[in-house]
Amino acid sequence: MQDDFFKYQAQTTPHPLALEISHAKGSYIFDTRGKAYLDFVAGVSATPLGHRHPKVISAIKDQLDKYLHVMVYGEYIQKPAVELSKLLADNLPESLDTTYLVNSGTEAIEGSIKLARRFTGRSEIIAAKNAYHGNTMGALSLMDYQERKQPFLPLLPDIKHITFNCEFCLNQITEKTAAVILETIQGGAGFIEPTDNYLKKVRQRCSEVGALFILDEIQPGFGRTGKLFGYENYDCIPDILVTGKGLGGGLPIGAFTASHKMMTTLSDNPKLGHITTFGGHPVIAASALATLKEIIESDLISKTLEKEEVIRQHLRHPKIKEIRGRGLMLAAMTDSAELTNNVILKAKDQGLILFWLLFEPKAIRITPPLTISNEEIIEGCKIITDILDTI
Repeated sequence: MQDDFFKYQAQTTPHPLALEISHAKGSYIFDTRGKAYLDFVAGVSATPLGHRHPKVISAIKDQLDKYLHVMVYGEYIQKPAVELSKLLADNLPESLDTTYLVNSGTEAIEGSIKLARRFTGRSEIIAAKNAYHGNTMGALSLMDYQERKQPFLPLLPDIKHITFNCEFCLNQITEKTAAVILETIQGGAGFIEPTDNYLKKVRQRCSEVGALFILDEIQPGFGRTGKLFGYENYDCIPDILVTGKGLGGGLPIGAFTASHKMMTTLSDNPKLGHITTFGGHPVIAASALATLKEIIESDLISKTLEKEEVIRQHLRHPKIKEIRGRGLMLAAMTDSAELTNNVILKAKDQGLILFWLLFEPKAIRITPPLTISNEEIIEGCKIITDILDTI
């Protein structure tokens, strides 16, 4: 199978982990040799309820017995998509009451850029340095990392960049700005949290000049930071909220949410201002609805901060210089990229799944499912510290 994997399936890097998967359940992934791997990554924050959660599987199977794809997005009334959109509105501020369902986080970013330009009549978009919002052309345009952008130029015009957590930089937001788009917590940069009411100040500046404020919650959303949405930790409300990853419960999804007034501008003048064939797919929406219900109705969100403390208590080692982030969106920082690489690769050999961050080579990603037990956390932390003892 490995030879076919490298020959027939397009790769994202020259050296993938190439773990051959048999099945997965709860906090564990199993390879075809029967070896179990404790999952400290959750598919890069995409499986908040772990693998094959019974309520998610039941919702998927139930929908499979009714119908799959029947029509392009927005034409037919399909219960899973409507109920999911309504449940999101019920758990968001009044100004965020209408959701457009798409197929991935990066597609949701594309839609939010279009919506901001359409609604404001302006073209300038301001993003943060070292941000990551996806890899399609519009989302890639928001990145300031020239090495990654150069082979694909030219990208979208009228994109500017500011430094995250820089209050002085906010004067660059002007009456020419359609929107400012930020990650609530910078992901690829190393799980950098906003400080000194930064997001609140961005919100205020956007309101002063009539620009929209877009928050990318693709990673922090759905309970991972101890709140249903990460922005709740920082006393600000965006005009457009972008979600993905964890919402799908293990299936591909993206969404952008705004006011009904704003969202209607995509449906007319011109009509079909944003369209998708498979967005709001009934099986995926059913999975997302079951996932969101479980996160809201259980104690998983309140337990997230407790589990963070367990990680911080049991991941103490001289070679770990700090642990960044909040809740179960954490990055253990070492002194060097070489050390981080060694830990991640040796952990795989010892049955623990860890991963990297895009722009911070010293970071070890720790984003387990919200359902992980304290005992599993302690087990995983011990594997990491034992590896560090030998390096």
